[in-house]
Amino acid sequence: MSSVSSTPIRKILIATYGDPSVVSIVDDTIPSPPTDHAQVKVIYSGMSGADQQMRQGTYPMQKKAPLTPGYCVVGRIVSNGPSASKFYPGDMVACLSVYDGQSTLVNLPEKYLIRVPDGVDLQQAEALVLDWNTAYGMVHRQAKVTKGQRVFIHGLSGAVGFALLKLCLLQGAECYGTASESNHPRLREEGAKPFVYSNKDWIMAMNSIGGAHAVFDPLGYESWDESWQIMAPRSEGGGHLVGYGGNLNMLNDEKPRSQIPSVTKLLARNLVPGCPNKTSFYYIGRDQKTFEPELKELFKLQLEGKIDVPIKKVVTLDEVPETHKIWTKLGGIGSVIVKVNEEDKA
Repeated sequence: MSSVSSTPIRKILIATYGDPSVVSIVDDTIPSPPTDHAQVKVIYSGMSGADQQMRQGTYPMQKKAPLTPGYCVVGRIVSNGPSASKFYPGDMVACLSVYDGQSTLVNLPEKYLIRVPDGVDLQQAEALVLDWNTAYGMVHRQAKVTKGQRVFIHGLSGAVGFALLKLCLLQGAECYGTASESNHPRLREEGAKPFVYSNKDWIMAMNSIGGAHAVFDPLGYESWDESWQIMAPRSEGGGHLVGYGGNLNMLNDEKPRSQIPSVTKLLARNLVPGCPNKTSFYYIGRDQKTFEPELKELFKLQLEGKIDVPIKKVVTLDEVPETHKIWTKLGGIGSVIVKVNEEDKA
């Protein structure tokens, strides 16, 4: 019998559900890539609210702990498994990995790997895979934002929120939203009209100008009830409330809650007869036929200089456990990414 070779790796491990103390960095080994897989040396991996929810065991339909997070990766092909021939060692690829991205090496199905074009900034590429691709689908397919519409975005300074802002502005929309007050000057420079979430002044302000044609809300729970209050009137075709997360309790350091009742209530609003408004819950998946072409379009926009992706913070693999502890205290605008290996040449 032939033995399967293995290679030493370092990776993040969420040993069980709980507070940040359950997150650690461990030594392990990885086998050679199986059939139809390629082994990737991870350069950058993502870190987002999904990591925090997976740690708490509240991310929808997540795998059970122990697990290694890392929802997306950018890195170089190391080797191919049997029947994998689309890429060569040294090729730069991106992948919506869902798990295991925060590891020095990872085996990924070849069918989910997407080539990163030469010239694309690798840190920005990492953020485009999940954060900006999520935003792109909501803007262009879910809410179908068009020129002149009023758009309201909760979490303007967040990874997806800022992407929503820039993509809506490219569509010619008027953009409003909520964010920490310390980020308001920068957001105004970027073209937004920001409000503080907590004082609820945004509700009256939006209704005074006719409401919003599209609202993007990652908070869930009671926030969706409040966002429903700022829909555009029937005379303007109503509004579309798009939920895409359940971050309210996490951001407030409150006990986690199941998202199922909240999402059910959100979608049930569509059953009200004669209501001009609509709701939807958006999620992104690597099996969606739109995933790859939309990511490629974002690569193109980045190369053309039409989008510039802000990186809030770059942390090393060793810093990931500590970053879980300070997650809700991170300031700034944009995406958080994990630098796993150096940006070596092919």
